[in-house]
This record gives sequence, structure tokens and C-alpha cells, in this order.
Amino acid sequence: MMLFAAPVQAEDWRGWNIHPPGYPNTVALEAFAEAVGEKTEGRVTAQVYNNAVLGDQPDAIEQTRSGALDFANFNMGPMGPIVNETNVLSLPFIFDSVDHMHTVMDGEIGDRFAEALAEKNLIALSWFDSGARSLYNTERPIHTPEDVQGLKIRVMNNDLYVNMIEALGGNATPMAYGEVYQSLTTGVLDGAENNYPSFESSNHYEAVGYYSLTEHLIIPECLCIAKASWEALSDEDQTIIEEEAVKASQMQRELWVKSSQESRQKVLDAGVEINEVEDKAAFQELMQPVYAEFIAENPELESLIDDIRTTE
Repeated sequence: MMLFAAPVQAEDWRGWNIHPPGYPNTVALEAFAEAVGEKTEGRVTAQVYNNAVLGDQPDAIEQTRSGALDFANFNMGPMGPIVNETNVLSLPFIFDSVDHMHTVMDGEIGDRFAEALAEKNLIALSWFDSGARSLYNTERPIHTPEDVQGLKIRVMNNDLYVNMIEALGGNATPMAYGEVYQSLTTGVLDGAENNYPSFESSNHYEAVGYYSLTEHLIIPECLCIAKASWEALSDEDQTIIEEEAVKASQMQRELWVKSSQESRQKVLDAGVEINEVEDKAAFQELMQPVYAEFIAENPELESLIDDIRTTE
């Protein structure tokens, strides 16, 4: 007797999430999954798998593109190798503020990014927050670009981030996230960069004394559905899921603000010195070569950069 594997049914959705239970993204994703089951009256049931147990983000992107996973919360930083347009979102200071990012991504420009993702079999239904990333280090507060000179700073593995730190006079060190804490405590690194919740939850604040609000990177995240899973839905269920994805984004953003405030207070109570950066223009000015190199390599994206910068 021959046995045939039953095809994965659209009503049994698996969702990928890199974050732990209780994290703002996790809470919002789990609320999304529960609401989808209720609103579709069980036609679609969804389960979120946290802590990247289904693979790291590059693996999860490919699994979602192929339909092996049905939905996920992806940061746009590691999306660049797959969807070139999303590299624009990793340019330093491309957004003036988190509110500016929301305005851009919730409007026509966000639709353009969604179209680019759709060409790679990812349906972006809404945009999550990941806050503003700032510099922290063991040596001194950073007020001006000169304060970065000579510091060994960990960055994500992306040439844009390496070029950003080197333009400021620092020594950029791409490194796996899980290795950063020990590297800070042993002096292999002088610092790194991230948002408040990650700075606190990673315990990096225990190893450094200074957190400086450069807010140089504001990188959105998506709630993405596999194209195959999306196209298997009825029009009615597509509408329900899109509405619930937008609600999940609103929830995540509200939870993110609260989590950021709590994390900020925790690191302050631990003795970390937090300082505002009064003259961000000095940092932005040094990014001109980074932009020039990027545009030279991607001339078709220059108009997209201009449109983001002129959006109010």
C-alpha cells in the first residue's frame, strides 16, 4: 500500500517569530493568530513559534517564500539580500524619527515596498516597530562624531552598517548577536548599537556605562504572509486577515512604546548614563559618502530615497 503525505492545509498556519514570549512583537503576533482563528470561524488556525525555533531569519524568509511557513514578523535589515529595495530602509538617518517612519510605511511608499516583497512571494500586510537604534559603549558618552573615533563597535552583518561606523571614525566589527555580551565584558568590543528593549533584554547594559541617543537607524518590520498561503484564502478571509494584521501592528507599536520606557528606566536604575545628541546634523553630514556609494551601486533607488526624505 502506498502512503501519500497530505498537503499542508491553509487552515493550519505556522508563524515564525525571533522574539521571546512577552516581547511586544510576540504579544501582537499571538493576538493576531488568535483573532484570525476567531474571525474566520476556524477556517484558518494559526500558531506562532517564538525564539526562532523554526530557524534563523534568513532561513525563515526562504521558508516563508516557499510556503513552508505561512506567516512571520521580519525585520527589513536582513531582507536586503532578497529584496534589494529594502536596503534603502537600512540607510542611516533615512527617517527623521519613528513617527516619520510610520507616516512613510503606512502610506504609498510602504505600498511600494510591499509590491517589491510580493515579487519575492512575501505579502506584507502591516508594519511593526523596532524603535530607533543608538550607540552604547564602555568608554565615554557620544556627543559628536569625534567621540566615536577609535571605538570598536559591533554592527549587524551588512556593508551599510560597516560603512556607517567607519564614516564616523569607528572600527566596525560585524559579529553574531549572541557573542556581543562576552565581547563587551572582555574588551574585544568597546560598544554596539541597538534599541532600548534589546539593550536591556540582552543585558548589554551590565557591561557598558554609556548610551547615547544617536538614533541613527530606524528599521521597520513587516507582518508578512507567504504568497501561496495568501492566495489559497477566500476574498472574505483575506479581508479578515489583513484587518487583523493592521490591528496587530497598532498593538505592537503601543506595546513597543511602553516596553521602551520600561527598559530605559531599568538601565537608568542600573547606573547607565544616557545622553541626548544635540547635533545629529554633524553625524548625518558624514553619511553623505555612504549614500553616494549606495546610489552609485543602486541608481534606480535614488528616487525612492528622495521620496522618503521629502515625506512629511
